[in-house]
Formats: sequence, C-alpha cells, structure tokens
Amino acid sequence: MKEQVKASLENIRGMLQADGGDVELVDVTDDGVVKVKLTGRCGSCPMSQMTLKMGVERQLKQDVPGVREVVSV
Repeated sequence: MKEQVKASLENIRGMLQADGGDVELVDVTDDGVVKVKLTGRCGSCPMSQMTLKMGVERQLKQDVPGVREVVSV
C-alpha cells in the first residue's frame, strides 16, 4: 500500500507546488492511516487542514484501497 500512496502523492504534489507548498510522506500504518507533513506555504497556511482533508485525503482514498485517514504530523 505504501508504494500506491507514494504514487498518488506524486499526482497531488503538482497541485500543492503550484501554490508554493508540498507534501511529504512520513508513514503508512497497517490500519490505513497515512501520515504526511505539509511543507512550504502549506505548512503555515490557515487552510492547510481543509487542503489535507478535502484534497489529499479525498484523492488518496479514491486512488488507494485501504486508506482510512490522512493525518498531518
């Protein structure tokens, strides 16, 4: 599952980089929790939680069966 998550994040990354941010994969747990770190402008943006849930998490759930949740660490 970790390789699938990495591939999906590569597709998402362009959207974030267009706004001066990025996403870094930290871990994928056995129970489907993906831990990421938002960097650049995304790390300090007040809308980062919405980006995380409505953008990153939604796309990962769509692309990778078994992803239950995405959390920022």
